[in-house]
Amino acid sequence: MLSDLKNEADKILAGVAELERHLALPALKERHDILEQKTYSQDFWNDRDSAQKTMQELKNLKNRISSVETLKAKANETAELLEMSITENDTGSEDQLAADIDDLKAELAKKELAALLGGEHDASDAIVSINAGAGGTDAQDWAEILLRMYSRWAEARGLETELADISYGEQAGIKSAVMFIRGPYSYGYLRSETGIHRLVRMSPFNSDGKRHTSFAAVEVIPDIGEDLAVDIKQEDLRVDTYRASGPGGQNVNKTSSAVRITHIPTGIVSQSQNSPSQHRNREIALKLLAARLKDLMAQEQKDKIEELKGEQRQIAWGSQIRSYVFAPYQLVKDHRTGAETGNVQAVIDGDIDVFIEAYLKSKKL
Repeated sequence: MLSDLKNEADKILAGVAELERHLALPALKERHDILEQKTYSQDFWNDRDSAQKTMQELKNLKNRISSVETLKAKANETAELLEMSITENDTGSEDQLAADIDDLKAELAKKELAALLGGEHDASDAIVSINAGAGGTDAQDWAEILLRMYSRWAEARGLETELADISYGEQAGIKSAVMFIRGPYSYGYLRSETGIHRLVRMSPFNSDGKRHTSFAAVEVIPDIGEDLAVDIKQEDLRVDTYRASGPGGQNVNKTSSAVRITHIPTGIVSQSQNSPSQHRNREIALKLLAARLKDLMAQEQKDKIEELKGEQRQIAWGSQIRSYVFAPYQLVKDHRTGAETGNVQAVIDGDIDVFIEAYLKSKKL
């Protein structure tokens, strides 16, 4: 019925208006205009780093503003067509209008989700680290499955991935891996993945016929480029070089191109071995170290605030954020939000949006 579609169109228009309020669209436009005026200055490119940051912010603002305005224009156009169809009792366009309404609903839902990505570094690229935990070879295999899962997720979104470091298990899987995922809001979406991931399945590595539980830790931090504001003194660093290794522990390079950097005051270690160039590996390792130090500083500040507020957080290896059960039944459940699905294969193939969306919505004030 056209009248029912009209009610749906009104709800969409109300949703768009609420989205505009949530984003503070007038303030975004004002900020956009200020930055655009700066680009007209003759000395704008004298400070190239500052200019590039301004241009990136300007690009992000343009995308956020135009995406909402485009959606609003489509919603208004559909509402007007509905009004005309109702006035003229034109039921011939009902199917097309219903399809347009469905498209608008889906687009509004995506915009509402994106609007939740307003954190300081949400727009940044992501650095994803995966470490096998308790569970022996099964845990190392599980860590490799997670690495593939995030790679597939990024691929489906058209994001760029770069494997910075990987340490293979003796029999199968990986002990650890570090991967860059580059593209708009990579960190904003993936920050929900930080934590312990638990796998329950029949182990393919033994024949005892019993279920096996494995754990892997995932850490996601923002890759904020050169804007790290971290003072790293050379005397605080220990730099080691070694030969990169492949599956089974065999050396894959004849030269010591892999680099491991230890920040002595904190004990934080970063390493890179995926490039055949020692210079490139050192560059990546330093970048990883700076990002981890920045994240540590932010976490320490957060801990101080939570201590003042009287909040207590349990940080334990067994406090998993999500469980993936392959047997005796199939279920993936996020323990923070309650989001779950029985399609385990789709999840490990990269379809994790149901969990990301549930987490972001749970953080909405």
